Amino acid sequence: MKQLERVVTFIARWTALLGGLALVLLTLVTVASVSGRALSTMANLHDSDSWLMPIYPALRSIGSFFAGLGARPIPGDFELVEAGTGFAIFAFLPWCHLKRGHATVELLATWFPARMNRLIDLVADFLMFGAASLIAWRHWLGTLDKVSYGEITFILQFPLWWAYAASMLGASVFVLVAAFGLLRSMSELKNGASAKRMGAVH
Repeated sequence: MKQLERVVTFIARWTALLGGLALVLLTLVTVASVSGRALSTMANLHDSDSWLMPIYPALRSIGSFFAGLGARPIPGDFELVEAGTGFAIFAFLPWCHLKRGHATVELLATWFPARMNRLIDLVADFLMFGAASLIAWRHWLGTLDKVSYGEITFILQFPLWWAYAASMLGASVFVLVAAFGLLRSMSELKNGASAKRMGAVH
């Protein structure tokens, strides 16, 4: 069990790190695109009755300087963020579940005996495994549909199935981790071990 846990932890950790890297890159893309859009707007300001008009020449100069350096909105930034966010969410799910990081509501659990709580954990992990398997299955079918349709994004013109296939990595690891979580709960129920939690309790 310990060897299996190390393997699953390694896979889940690196999947989460890939998700974190994706979020960092998406943040940089968003900041660069928003900044480029603002500077491009500044470079093309027209005189108006705005109370900011006295500083328009300075704003135009700043905008023109950075526009000359190549500052402009990144084409398809919304498409990149949409695709990358889906991948990141799926990439974080396995690590969250492995570390029991989901928020829990414990209205009566504190009054139950330890064995009853371990049984509840087993049922919850069984349901989570079912949900993870269902999500992965339907996501796989959705990926195949996108491949067969040949649908592409409007601006960047990249196939939509690329984003679906990337998210499939996290969905598959989620199923693996959910299966391990079920085995772990069965072992804890059998051996009487206490579950370690990281999630918020309400």
